[in-house]
Amino acid sequence: MCVGQVGNLLPHVVVQAIMAKHLIPLWGLSASEAGMMAGAYAFGYMLAVPVLATLSDRIDARKILGAGTLVSMAAVLAFPFVAHDLLTASLMWGLAGLGFAGAYMPGLKALTDRLDPGDASRSVTLYTSSFSLGVALSFLIAQVAADRFGWQSAFLVTGLGPAAMLVAVALMAPVPPPPAQGSVLSSLGAVFRNRPALGYILGYGAHCFELYGMRTWIVAFWTFVAATRGGDVPVSPVTISVLFALLSMPSSVLGNELALRTGRHRAISAVQVASAVVGLSLGFASDASPWLTLGLILIYAVTIPADSGALTAGMAQSAAPGAKGATMALHSTIGFGLSALGGWGFGLALDAAGGPAHNRAWLAGFTLLSFGIVLGPVALWWSRRRSAAPSAPLSGRRAV
Repeated sequence: MCVGQVGNLLPHVVVQAIMAKHLIPLWGLSASEAGMMAGAYAFGYMLAVPVLATLSDRIDARKILGAGTLVSMAAVLAFPFVAHDLLTASLMWGLAGLGFAGAYMPGLKALTDRLDPGDASRSVTLYTSSFSLGVALSFLIAQVAADRFGWQSAFLVTGLGPAAMLVAVALMAPVPPPPAQGSVLSSLGAVFRNRPALGYILGYGAHCFELYGMRTWIVAFWTFVAATRGGDVPVSPVTISVLFALLSMPSSVLGNELALRTGRHRAISAVQVASAVVGLSLGFASDASPWLTLGLILIYAVTIPADSGALTAGMAQSAAPGAKGATMALHSTIGFGLSALGGWGFGLALDAAGGPAHNRAWLAGFTLLSFGIVLGPVALWWSRRRSAAPSAPLSGRRAV
């Protein structure tokens, strides 16, 4: 499943990886338009995941996983033949995200349905952290392919990656879900009444806003840093984007281990506040020494994803019996909806502060991300209000 997950993610940030050098000048896009185009993937995901993930409570999630993978793969491979401006590119990229909605959370459901309960926390964290490896390869392969063979090749090469998940699906044994309890609306109602799970879901939304804001603009930001210094920077945009994504994988795993030992809410809140401080510092350092800027980016690469595994594992463990798919659906809807807003909002902040050629514009963008992530601890605090310990699926130290 983790190998298949990496394959499914090879196309994941192709648009973000190549837009600064290829797509923005090709189609004459502003920063806000580029952010909207990049965010179309998350928007398409957000529209489809409530239905697809909730449906996984009623049919074997393996079937949804296979269908979603096929749709996403087809949209990515068709992108260079169909996309020729902002509208067509956004529509095709949104269709790819819609397909991925049938792959990510239904994939997690397919995985947890085949695990013993004692294996869930670390296995979920490994699955979610493999996301980062896939994104790192996506950044690397997309930029190298586009620079050497043209921007169209980035989609054609990475679009073959989801075939790995199709192999994984074919190898899975069927696991019929238990008989559904009530309607889809009643399942969603159970999620909205589950305050502990909602805390993790809203915290995940804050995490995604920050993460995708940075993923969307990291290549453009480092391109700006290099341009203002005449190209005299320690690493290339390709290298910085890959390093940023690779550091996310161990960070997510270690963040979950920290949460298991010190309390999930406490660990997540500490990480998110630290990330806000680093992000704000990075905005102020956009015109500082490139070595200082690089150091802050690498620290940011650790703080941003360190809460991811703990948030998703906490959500899965807090889900009400019979409503796990619906809980995952809301988790992804909120997360990817705010992901779309993160990339687009960063672009709007850039344009509002004078455009990507100005230091103050990057400070505005990073300030927006920092404001977004500090809402995560607020959501976790809210989830503890009037939430009595006996009603929560977890108990004791690990439920903190």
